[in-house]
Amino acid sequence: MKKPSKLSIPTFKNEKEEHMFWQKNDVADYFDLSKAQRVIMPNLKPTTTSISMRLPQNFLEATK
Repeated sequence: MKKPSKLSIPTFKNEKEEHMFWQKNDVADYFDLSKAQRVIMPNLKPTTTSISMRLPQNFLEATK
């Protein structure tokens, strides 16, 4: 029996709609994962922000 071809990905109005779609659908139905290649992105920078918070001393020590 021949394997059915992959489904086409619909066009989304926004990221929320896309997120909901991928929550309900399997990526393997849309992409041939056997042909996936590892990608290295060395120029990405972490998206972190420093903040100041007051925390109880025991909580801070337990977190460390």
